[in-house]
Amino acid sequence: MKDRKLHTFIGLIMLIPFFGWVLTGFVFFIKPGYAQAYEALQPRTYPLIGSASIKPDPAWLEFRCVRTVLGDHVLAKTADGWLHFDPATMRVREQPGEDEIKALVTDAFSINPERYGHIERISGKTIFTDTGVRINLDWNRLSFQQRGRDTDRIDLLYKIHYLQWTGVEAIDKVSGPAGLILVTALGILGIRLAITSRRRAN
Repeated sequence: MKDRKLHTFIGLIMLIPFFGWVLTGFVFFIKPGYAQAYEALQPRTYPLIGSASIKPDPAWLEFRCVRTVLGDHVLAKTADGWLHFDPATMRVREQPGEDEIKALVTDAFSINPERYGHIERISGKTIFTDTGVRINLDWNRLSFQQRGRDTDRIDLLYKIHYLQWTGVEAIDKVSGPAGLILVTALGILGIRLAITSRRRAN
């Protein structure tokens, strides 16, 4: 009787997480809107002009040359991270101004103008658009990371699925494992009840 009461109690506690898992599991299975939400936005590149020879620094682990609407770039990976050079002078290329960022980002938007729309404002390295998409510029890698309202919604579903409900990191780290422990306990109690019922039936 004690096992049955405990099984019922845990089952009631886990009702909300179970409904959350069913809902989020269904969404994760069909993945609606994932393609655009996690689309890899990259600067638009063009064929390199000329055959300028780049002599790599021995400290570079790898490097690549690209051409964008802003001109030519040399991107080199070192033990300390990526560096961005001007191939004409081989000096580190300074962070771009707002006009350069606008030109680079607007050119990249041409792959999917419906999603990215137009630039609304720029704050530091973050570009905000009139469609609600935010783009972070990593100048040293010459790369973008984009996320929109749809990305935020999907990330919220993942938090629901993994019982990260409070937004407090210390609590959310405990809630996930606690949920797994309760599910395991529920299963064990269910097996014990099934065995006990079968014995009584025999």
